[in-house]
Amino acid sequence: MNGRFVWLIGAAAAIGVMAGAQTTERRAAFTGGGNPGEGKCTIEVVVDASAEVEIRGDRGILRTLGGRPAEWRRFQCTSPMPPNPSDFRFDGVDGRGSQQLQRDPRRGGVAVVRIDDSAGGSEGYTFDLVWRMGGNFGPPPGPPPGPGPGFERGGDRRFDGDRRDRDRRRFAVEDAIRVCQDAVRGRASDRMRGARIEFRRTAIDDNPGRSDWVIGTFDAIRDNGRFQSYRFSCSVDFDNGRVRSADFDRADRR
Repeated sequence: MNGRFVWLIGAAAAIGVMAGAQTTERRAAFTGGGNPGEGKCTIEVVVDASAEVEIRGDRGILRTLGGRPAEWRRFQCTSPMPPNPSDFRFDGVDGRGSQQLQRDPRRGGVAVVRIDDSAGGSEGYTFDLVWRMGGNFGPPPGPPPGPGPGFERGGDRRFDGDRRDRDRRRFAVEDAIRVCQDAVRGRASDRMRGARIEFRRTAIDDNPGRSDWVIGTFDAIRDNGRFQSYRFSCSVDFDNGRVRSADFDRADRR
């Protein structure tokens, strides 16, 4: 076997490795509070030149099309995206370049978003995928005006009051979950240096009187693949978005 042929084989293998490195997969973290008839996913990625984000159910694929490898920052959903929503909406939330829906999940169950960043350097991009299983999107309903229709049948009325109060506040549930995860990730990273923090479940505490608490679980993953699961809790001031407290403990401790 001559040297040139060996070199070509090595070059082809190297190109294959580089191409594989341009695609990364991620599973959604579920925030809870979803309605069986509708849902939402919030995706945040970092793109240098161009990339595609493909979402199918609770799985996401990030493909780098140009520039430095794109990176995941956030993939949060209220529930897995269904394969046949009757209504669907794409909302580009943040980013200096362009975001375009390339494929609609109503035609095959897969959403594909193309991101192009023409400026120099990397930029964070955030977008929402919102769906409904029946009817079309209309104006969001306002908070119920007092006792009666606002209470869930068989529910705890104290919790319903907590939820109405929270809905009137300026800070959204998604924002509260985000700042809590950031606070917990920061403390966990300081304590477990070198570990990658992956949130598995995040939700608003549904116990009466605790509607300003975010709870959930995360894994601290080491470079060797070993991981430890943790429970966390975090209190947020919904009026100003300030994190009052953030604590976590190993999930196997009782």
